[in-house]
Amino acid sequence: MEVVHTAIAIVLVVGLIIWAKVDPVISLVIACLYLGLAAGVGFEGTVTAITGGFGEIMTKVGLLIGFGVLIGALLHSLGTFRKLVRALLSVVGAKRLPYALTGAMSTVFPSIYVDVQVVLAAPIARSSARHVGPRGLAHLAGAIGTGIFAGYVFVVPGLAAVTIAGILEIPLGTYMIAGIVLGPVTALLTTFLFGRLLRLGWWKPETDEAQDEPLDGDGVEQNTAGTGPGEGASRSDVDVPLPVALLPILVPLLMIAGGAFADLADVTNGFVAFLGNPNVALFVGLVGAYLLARAATGVERTDKALKTGFHTTGEILLITGIGGSLGAVIEATGLDQTLASLFSASEGAAVVTSILLAWFIAAVLHLAIGSVSVAAIAAAGIISPVLGSIDVAPLAIGLAVASGSMFALTVNSNFFWMFKSLLGLTTKGALKTMTLVTSMASLVSLPMVLVVAFLA
Repeated sequence: MEVVHTAIAIVLVVGLIIWAKVDPVISLVIACLYLGLAAGVGFEGTVTAITGGFGEIMTKVGLLIGFGVLIGALLHSLGTFRKLVRALLSVVGAKRLPYALTGAMSTVFPSIYVDVQVVLAAPIARSSARHVGPRGLAHLAGAIGTGIFAGYVFVVPGLAAVTIAGILEIPLGTYMIAGIVLGPVTALLTTFLFGRLLRLGWWKPETDEAQDEPLDGDGVEQNTAGTGPGEGASRSDVDVPLPVALLPILVPLLMIAGGAFADLADVTNGFVAFLGNPNVALFVGLVGAYLLARAATGVERTDKALKTGFHTTGEILLITGIGGSLGAVIEATGLDQTLASLFSASEGAAVVTSILLAWFIAAVLHLAIGSVSVAAIAAAGIISPVLGSIDVAPLAIGLAVASGSMFALTVNSNFFWMFKSLLGLTTKGALKTMTLVTSMASLVSLPMVLVVAFLA
């Protein structure tokens, strides 16, 4: 019966979020309570599982998420990411801008929240589209969409990437090494394939692009203020050289990567472990970003940027923590043994079957719920209890969850409508860009995940 009750709990989450418009945090808690009580965990056991699961996942990723969001907020206040896009445009030229943009968004931009990314990138894309060609807006929109979410789920410190690694207990350095390859490769391949599709007549500007006011000469849309978490940030770039402004991102990544490579080389001591610890690394990045912001913008604007980051952090931490609670309640029901049998197959097909099942669970949850992060958290929470029972590396399962959670971002996502508005697309145009490229990216990344599964 635990399978039936778990299915009802998932349907309950989906129904509450989509049809009743209930906040995901409240929906997930209700589902946890139903599952625990209906499956016989008991009153005390259910509460213990919910609080214990919340605390356990916060121990793993709470500081990482908080530090990562705050770094992004501070760098946003410095104009770092806008400078990066402009630098790419000047170096590669307009024709190669879709590839440069998606590459940057899948490697550097994951340090800031997805809503801020699209607010920053959309005006640049719209002002540059005419230089790319007749299908320029479509190609750039697709590049932005795939770059944002390939980075978000695969590349540390993308919040979905950090959360998946934490729930499935994958060393963050290990996930980072695999993700820094899968994320950009997925984004670049998808952008290339999408560009080929555009050449075949997929895009119809008269029906896919909205007719609205043009942008100003600097590529800044006149009405973007207040459209997302970036509200209140300065419109003028602060005079901090781009290489210096990127140090709060690059230094932590080098520290984490150094720790991962030290483990691989069997170089273990307390000092190396300390420097390579992801919490320490991201805190170093946060201190660096804070000092840069204080020096360049002053105390008042730095505090304002931090307040924006704290506001975003609270929501993310609650959803992430309740996702951990769901996993703990599922484990308490004994469903792990049942799920373990689903992940079992003939010896030769066990790896493929397990990867496809993990991908499928995440994809279905995303289609139903409309949130990449909630789908990834829920899928990881469902699968985590059975990891010890299947003969597949947790890294591969985590990457499969990441791949599936991208699948088909569509009209039940708030991000979809922000993307549509900021890029100047019709609903049809947003479906033909955002929904299509996230579906393509999910499918493009799946074979690479299977390769990792066989090699890990």
